[in-house]
Amino acid sequence: MINIGILGANGYTGEQLMKILSTHSQANLEIMSSRSEQGKKITDVYPNLTLLKNKTFSGLDLDALSKMDVVFSCLPHAASSELCSKLYKTGVKVIDLSADFRYKSLDIYQNTYKVKHADPELLKTAVYGLPEINREKIKKSSLIGNPGCYTTSSILPLYPVIKEGFVSSSGIIIDSKSGTSGAGKKADIALNFVEVNESFKAYGVTTHRHTSEIEEVLSLNTDKNVTVNFTPHLLPINRGILSTIYAPLQKQVDENEIYDLYEKYYSNETFINITKDLPQIKWVTDSNNVFIGFRIDKKNNLLIIISVLDNLIKGASGQAVQNMNIMFGFDETTGLI
Repeated sequence: MINIGILGANGYTGEQLMKILSTHSQANLEIMSSRSEQGKKITDVYPNLTLLKNKTFSGLDLDALSKMDVVFSCLPHAASSELCSKLYKTGVKVIDLSADFRYKSLDIYQNTYKVKHADPELLKTAVYGLPEINREKIKKSSLIGNPGCYTTSSILPLYPVIKEGFVSSSGIIIDSKSGTSGAGKKADIALNFVEVNESFKAYGVTTHRHTSEIEEVLSLNTDKNVTVNFTPHLLPINRGILSTIYAPLQKQVDENEIYDLYEKYYSNETFINITKDLPQIKWVTDSNNVFIGFRIDKKNNLLIIISVLDNLIKGASGQAVQNMNIMFGFDETTGLI
């Protein structure tokens, strides 16, 4: 049994973490900090978390957090790095759900997020927490940069086909759609029900911050210079991501060869499912699963890949717990199936 703290526990990812960890056989949820909800009972804010009815949100207490075995940070970028750095240096294992420790390049991070990193040296130490690619590094790490939701839905389907030279490392188009919870729990007119319902829109066209994360992670792990065009869209649903990826083929292949390649990479991965059908968001709601399907467009020489995941689970909190399980030597699926 390990003792766990959560920074910024009041948001959507914090709620999802509390929900998963409250039923995790090896987890003791000890500290759930929230500046805005400090002193309130967990169930006053989230009545569904009945297993935590005797727990309250606390204020920020770094001394108490430093006594935990692991701390999850659900704080925004920039705010997260400073506190994570302090906790990491006390010997606590840290899993950061912001972007602050996802990058190896300080320049790319700072240019993308327009802030200065609080502890640039730790970027060399942190491990990108995508288990299906970095499992062995995660086992040895005490500082994890938990991937973003859009990036997970893009990197997992592209990694095998780029690495094996089936598709080009440039000219890739990623067209992603996410439910509104992907924007976090905040007051924003653009996310109000009336603004979102019965509508559908693109945003961050050519400028979205996840583009650089996708490119850096794929480039580092395939030894190729990967560039993508990434466009996100807002769906009028609560949760879920569907990404449609258009990748130029570099060799003549049929769909069986693509299927076999994905099976080679992911057949032993509990949460990755390769399907010959085209996946839908409802297949993954409230799960840590990813489904990947594809078609070959022979006329345009394109591999078209469809991936789906739940942005709050495999795209955030579930993946964070998966990383925790690996770090502490638990069965990777504990608390997640």
